[in-house]
Amino acid sequence: VCIHRVRSCSSIRFIKSKYVCVFDKSTLKFSHQQRLFRTSAVSCGQIVQFKLSDIGEGITEVTVKEWYIKEGDSVSQFDSICEVQSDKASVTITSRYDGIIRKLHYNLDEIAYVGKPLVDIEIDASKGLAPEEDVVETPPMSHEEHTHQEIKGHKTLATPAVRRLAMENNIKLSEVVGTGKDNRILKEDILNYLAKQTGAILPPSPKAEIIPPLPKSETVPAASKDKARKVPVPVSRPIVFSGKDKTEPITGFHKAMVKTMSAALKIPHFGYCDEIDLTQLVQLREELKPLAQIRGIKLSFMPFFIKAASLGLLQYPILNASLDESCQNVTYKASHNIGVAMDTEQGLIVPNVKNVQVCSVFEIASELNRLQSLGSAGQLGTSDLTGGTFTLSNIGTIGGTYTKPVILPPEVAIGALGKIQVLPRFNGKGEVFKAQIMNVSWSADHRIIDGATMARFSNLWKSYLENPASMLLDLK
Repeated sequence: VCIHRVRSCSSIRFIKSKYVCVFDKSTLKFSHQQRLFRTSAVSCGQIVQFKLSDIGEGITEVTVKEWYIKEGDSVSQFDSICEVQSDKASVTITSRYDGIIRKLHYNLDEIAYVGKPLVDIEIDASKGLAPEEDVVETPPMSHEEHTHQEIKGHKTLATPAVRRLAMENNIKLSEVVGTGKDNRILKEDILNYLAKQTGAILPPSPKAEIIPPLPKSETVPAASKDKARKVPVPVSRPIVFSGKDKTEPITGFHKAMVKTMSAALKIPHFGYCDEIDLTQLVQLREELKPLAQIRGIKLSFMPFFIKAASLGLLQYPILNASLDESCQNVTYKASHNIGVAMDTEQGLIVPNVKNVQVCSVFEIASELNRLQSLGSAGQLGTSDLTGGTFTLSNIGTIGGTYTKPVILPPEVAIGALGKIQVLPRFNGKGEVFKAQIMNVSWSADHRIIDGATMARFSNLWKSYLENPASMLLDLK
């Protein structure tokens, strides 16, 4: 009776003294002593060390940018734990377990390493949850028992949380392509598969992307507005002069730029420049802007530049190719994943719009709005920043006309767009008219691209932009 009474209590302080005196201390030494004499009912759970998983792209370390939880908080599966930033992208880490956060292993801006514990989570052992290889204070269990699922004669790598998500949505894991290490299926793979099956599109945030016109702007004279644009506005940052040199490590996107530009030095660049008359395109955009705003989309010139480039790449696929390291094989890319260089607080990033060859101008604008919103918030994912096949850099939004862009390996071509200027030009009758002129600078890999090919592509791209209606003939 006494032993039964001990096992049924979560704390020994509930045991009456008359029962304790019946047996000596040695009687209490049996296999479940650690669990029976915890002073808190909550601590009967198992402590799980949630390790930082391999997020792909050869990333071995990340910087912890933000914690969404603190010690003592309760979390559920798929709840956001923290945001980390590698030299390629920002990634939000989600929980694989239901439980209570017991320890954070890193402070903000500290370096976390793949395979090392990120947080300790106390889970309820009574729920029968089978944690993965990062469980402590539990008997060792087979790794394959929790990360593999036998389907049609082969093993599919997936965590219990991912399998649960797939089961809830009636998705067969054998039909999902995993993007994790060793083709492991991640939560993002399930969500992307579900979006493709249902045709769901994550709409961009209207508040972050639609910039309504200011009422006061209508009363400001055009001359004063032009004058204001010419005056550079200094960045309001506190100036601290300490008189001492300061050394900082290169991290995040700056580290990625160092690697990419070092690799770009191996490519023999050649440049080609031209000017584009965007008078008709400027007029067309002004007509379409209200329609785009009704749909909740901010329409810039860049979607037209991107679509025109894709139409040109259909005619000159060598510009949408890649060259292997041994320079023996050229791979022609089927998808036009056109990157757009963005200037952010984290540095230069180049997300890309996927499959432009099958997208409309409006769809490209919608995707650009999404990428710009995430880029400004520093929340672009690895999928947004990888897989690019061709790049455009709109340096004209800051200033300048001509530049010399650097190719982003393994791509073979890049274009840089200057600012749009109102300049005098002659028409066919020799009459002077006001034209909207933009300069473009191309760089190409001279090992596989000759100057004539680059010039012909540029002329075709130019013709689409100078006569935007001509794009209708080639749109698919």
